[in-house]
Amino acid sequence: MKRENLTVVNEFVFQGFSSFREHKLILFVFFLILYLLTLASNAIIVIIISIDRYLHTPMYFFLSMLSTSETLYTLVIVPQMLSSLVGLSQSISLAGCATQMFFFITLAINNCFLLTAMGYDRYVAICNPLRYLVIMNKKICAQLVWGACSIGMFVAIIQISSVFRQPFCDREVAHYFCDIRPVMKLSCADTTVHDIINFIISSMVIVVPMGLVFISYILIISTILKIASAEGRKKAFATCGSHLTVVIVHYGCASIAYLKPKSENTRDEDQLISVTYTIFTPLLNPVVYTLRNKDVKDALYRAIGKKRLA
Repeated sequence: MKRENLTVVNEFVFQGFSSFREHKLILFVFFLILYLLTLASNAIIVIIISIDRYLHTPMYFFLSMLSTSETLYTLVIVPQMLSSLVGLSQSISLAGCATQMFFFITLAINNCFLLTAMGYDRYVAICNPLRYLVIMNKKICAQLVWGACSIGMFVAIIQISSVFRQPFCDREVAHYFCDIRPVMKLSCADTTVHDIINFIISSMVIVVPMGLVFISYILIISTILKIASAEGRKKAFATCGSHLTVVIVHYGCASIAYLKPKSENTRDEDQLISVTYTIFTPLLNPVVYTLRNKDVKDALYRAIGKKRLA
């Protein structure tokens, strides 16, 4: 009987926020405001870094790449979510679902490894400052960005090939976009092996870069503590504070979403976690770097023709 359904399932239908049916308009307005703020703030970060010569350094190059990646990441997911909240078509073809999943996985993993590259940049800047510009030259920076994107695309291709090789017997996705777990639940076949592989891959692309970042910060902190002056230590910590804040929130959300046991959370809890890393986290990056970073604030003042008061 399941085999007969294989020819019928040629598209999926998102259930979206069906549990919050009476609050859909409020959610739409709230998410739309956050989405527009995310697009605007990330665009401002990219523009400011590109036009201000004082920000033409490896650190801000990586930040602009992260802001670009976060913007594309939200473009892949949020418009579909917003359209479902106002009652527009909630269906998506298998090819459309595979495409959305490909870009979602690619950009999510790209973000993880960009944060790792930024951690390495801070490590070199603080632990080896005299050779910083030699080590973090334009070629190395470009290679790190390309490496992050390449890992994302490679993992996405593997995951997409595995997921869409399965036969599907149901078409209702208990989510608001094509994430791996909700789509795999529609499969007719036993997905135990795929679930194990997915967990291993998720662990590697989250734990490995997260581990590298924390190793960098252990070395950074040990170096900072050796600085004689209190002012020097404060300045060194200030250069890392913004990045560390983004890292903790980003990897924290990713770990909760993809490293938790399969059936631990309800669908509503899963969607709440997903909203956190698809809407709030991309907005956090520019907000943190704008509010906590003196260089970016100074660049904003210069851009609008004002001088920052001492």
